[in-house]
Amino acid sequence: MTAVAASVPTLPLPRRGATLFAWLAFAALGGLLWAMQFEARAYVVAPWIALVPLLLLLGSPRPWLFGFVHGVVYWLVSIPWIASTLVTYGQLPTWLSWALLGLLASYLAVFSAAFAGLGARLWRRGGWVAMLGLPALWVVLELLRGWIASGFPWNLAAYAWVDVPGALPLSSWVGPWGISYLVVLANLGVAVAIGARRPRLGVIAVLVPLVLLPLAGRFAHGAARSGPPQSVRLLQPNIANLVQYEPRAVLQNYARVVGMSEGACDQAGALVVWPESAGWPFDYQEDVSFRDDLRRLAARGCPLLFNTAFRDGKQWRNAAFLLAPDMREQRADKRHLVPFGEYVPAKKLLPFVEGLARNAGDFTAASELRLLDWGRERLAVAICFEVIFPGEVAEAVRDGASVLVTITNDAWYGDTAAPWQHFRAVRFRAAEERRPLVRAAITGISAMVRADGSVASQLGPFEQGVLRGSVVGGTGLSPYARLPWLVPALEWVLAVGTLVLAWRRL
Repeated sequence: MTAVAASVPTLPLPRRGATLFAWLAFAALGGLLWAMQFEARAYVVAPWIALVPLLLLLGSPRPWLFGFVHGVVYWLVSIPWIASTLVTYGQLPTWLSWALLGLLASYLAVFSAAFAGLGARLWRRGGWVAMLGLPALWVVLELLRGWIASGFPWNLAAYAWVDVPGALPLSSWVGPWGISYLVVLANLGVAVAIGARRPRLGVIAVLVPLVLLPLAGRFAHGAARSGPPQSVRLLQPNIANLVQYEPRAVLQNYARVVGMSEGACDQAGALVVWPESAGWPFDYQEDVSFRDDLRRLAARGCPLLFNTAFRDGKQWRNAAFLLAPDMREQRADKRHLVPFGEYVPAKKLLPFVEGLARNAGDFTAASELRLLDWGRERLAVAICFEVIFPGEVAEAVRDGASVLVTITNDAWYGDTAAPWQHFRAVRFRAAEERRPLVRAAITGISAMVRADGSVASQLGPFEQGVLRGSVVGGTGLSPYARLPWLVPALEWVLAVGTLVLAWRRL
């Protein structure tokens, strides 16, 4: 092994003689540190070092085990709101809800275990093979997590850098997968520098993103269509989900949304956007009174974008409708459904989860992408969960979308980090595609996001109000939107290639 390769430590922490308990505690501490990057507040410095404990564990005697422990703690800390949702809306016992969360965390931790087990080979190989291969291996496992079993690309490593200057503009070139690579590379540089006698590789690894980030901030700019902006009004009614159907509460909530809509239509042609589930439980297709109310609102001169569940033959759909003042209707059905929320995999084996969400197990995903025409703009609407899938949003932009819209109901998760975690993904989608994005959330966070991912204005969680703004749609395609598969393909080549080299040498 060369001198450069030898600069990668094999067992820097803890010291020889440490007990298994000490190793497990160190792994759990690393998982907690990494989870803190995805809480409500973002920190600029911490994401550069939060993965260091996990990376140092690659030199341990049992990397698979400690990687798994790291992953379990990380997911339990970062998504505990799933358990409370199961208790409140699934009406499951507390112990069972936490047990199910534990099962989910254990499944997701398998990806951390795979990173630690396979990455240990690269760590011991050292040198440039480790520096290039470990970040690529991480991204490949993120890609698999976002694809297997419908996919759960939540809290990608890239999102830890949402407030690091230059990260969002750079994502328009390399997507979230390239940013995830740089996050892991920078952390790897710090890990190498901590235990190395010659930290040259560590310094270089940190310098790479430090050079790329300001360059991206300077040169990554999208093109906006010339012409006057078009007005948008986002409703945030701050309506809590009802555990049980209560007619009086339903009517009060509905009256609030209608009243806010009337006040929001203060300029002819302004697009009024309702969040997901704002009209619950009414069906636009079958409820005549509901349909008449919405048509009356649109007839005031403001197009109305709203969400409804409706029966399409024998199938249920979750859809966004755009109703114009002239009563012309357009519809975009949800394509990526939430497992155990909007459909139940193997529901004959798991009947108790069907109560988790309205009509759970009944929805059918759309098979085609539809854009909605609004004046000079073409809207790509992502309903809640859909916005966390980068490739699907890129597909809509390649199909001609000039403005991105997402409507969501994060009221399920209460006063937790979930809305903030969701919002990080939203900001990345805007920056990746170089498109303005508007987000209407029933309890927050509603926001106007610029094409560079920065926030023009927002309403925080549990605020009630109408967010007023305007947009001018983007034109052209960012490098990522044009070739969203390119960086993931390169990551696969790097990961597999370096693993082959590591296996041959060890």
